[in-house]
Amino acid sequence: MSLKTVTQTEVVRTAAAPGRRGRRASGGWAKALRRDWQLYSLAVLPVAFLLLFKYVPMLGNVVAFRTYTPGGSMFGDEWVGFQYFEMVFSDAMFWRAFANTVIIGGLTLVIVFPLPIILALLLNEVRVRWFKRVVQTVSYLPHFMSIVIVASFVKELTSLDGTINAIVRAFGGDAVNFLQDPDWFRAIYVISEAWQTVGWGTILYLAALTTIDDQLYEAARIDGANRWQQTWHVTLPGIRPTMMVLLILNIGQFMAVGFEKILLLYNPLTTSTAEVLATYVYTIGITSGSPAYATAIGLFEAVIGLVLVFSANAISRKTTGSSLW
Repeated sequence: MSLKTVTQTEVVRTAAAPGRRGRRASGGWAKALRRDWQLYSLAVLPVAFLLLFKYVPMLGNVVAFRTYTPGGSMFGDEWVGFQYFEMVFSDAMFWRAFANTVIIGGLTLVIVFPLPIILALLLNEVRVRWFKRVVQTVSYLPHFMSIVIVASFVKELTSLDGTINAIVRAFGGDAVNFLQDPDWFRAIYVISEAWQTVGWGTILYLAALTTIDDQLYEAARIDGANRWQQTWHVTLPGIRPTMMVLLILNIGQFMAVGFEKILLLYNPLTTSTAEVLATYVYTIGITSGSPAYATAIGLFEAVIGLVLVFSANAISRKTTGSSLW
């Protein structure tokens, strides 16, 4: 066989290889589906839930560009372009809610996000197993409570006859009506958010800590590193991918701070510091009956969240090498 014939044969094989790989891949999927159809069937309901309640409602965003009348078309009646967005940018109440959202979201991110990391590092140093289990159980129990129950606890603790004011009176102070004072609302929200979420986040970091190789700690001890240096040079780099992924997810939720909790806790006296975009959309869309205007505000909030996620993901990928995609 000549060299030319061999070369042509290899070219034909190379050209046909992708087709064979494609058929093999499709056949592999079909074979896996037939073999494990019971497992794949478990994904039907979650996927249907996501499609029905997460993706299909996105079609309603077109109402932000059209007039809407109750009883009319669900996609609006007349195209008005960016009219509602012009109203949004000239609305003083919107900018107040936007500022409150940024402040509360920023405080939550800066204060609440590091707490599970700190608690996980502390629990990782505990050698008394029963004490470690008790602390874990007590810390993540509030995560499973309803927002209504959490809000009720907060109201009971901060009321004029509540536990906090009882302690204040015991030390000779005057009772403070915390939930009626705008200056106290943000602190109350952040503290209650930390109490409710710190334990659940700790579980994720404790799971990440178990993946760190013990030989790294042994090498650090041989080099003379103390416990703090081992934490800084071994533990934190080991859980950095988990930290960055959770940070990106938290940044994505930056503009959607606790709608349910804020709605249950705030009142007309605290709206100056408690009204956020989520509650403002609820007030405009449901209470005031302006769904098109509320949709425009919600779409603006969603776009900001999308930009934040993509930006945080790109920065994390370039600086640490960890990212969502």
